[in-house]
Amino acid sequence: MEDAIVLKYGISPDDFTRAGEASSDVKSKLKQMGVSPEAVRKVAIAMYEGEINMVIHARGGEITVTITPEKIVMELADVGPGIPDVELAMKAGYSTAPDEIRSLGFGAGMGLPNMKKYTDEMKIDTTVGVGTTITMVVWL
Repeated sequence: MEDAIVLKYGISPDDFTRAGEASSDVKSKLKQMGVSPEAVRKVAIAMYEGEINMVIHARGGEITVTITPEKIVMELADVGPGIPDVELAMKAGYSTAPDEIRSLGFGAGMGLPNMKKYTDEMKIDTTVGVGTTITMVVWL
C-alpha cells in the first residue's frame, strides 16, 4: 500500500487510566489529516470499544491502524482467552465482564455490537486459549 500511514499502539491489560489513549491519538491525527468528521467519529468509537475490550478481557495486545486515501483499517490483536461464542458475544447487552469491571462503568455488553455498528466491515478471528484478532474497516 503506497501512501499508507501505519500507527501502532501497545495496549496494557487492566490499565484503565490509559485506556482510550490510542483511540484519542488516532482521532486527533485523522482530524489533522482532514478526514471527514463522520469517519473520524466512527473510527474513534469503534477503536475505543475495542481498546476497552482488550483492557478488560485480554492480556493486552497491539492495535495497528493503517490509513490510506480510501480507507482506515484497524487491527486489534490480543493474546487473551479468545471468544468461545462469537454469535453470543455480538448480542447487545451480553457481557462476561466481572462485577469489579462493571462497578467502574464498563462491561455493559455493547463493545462488539458498537464496533460492528460504527464500521463498514468487521471480521473476528478468535481461538479459545490463544487470542483474538479483530479487523475493522471504515471506508473514506
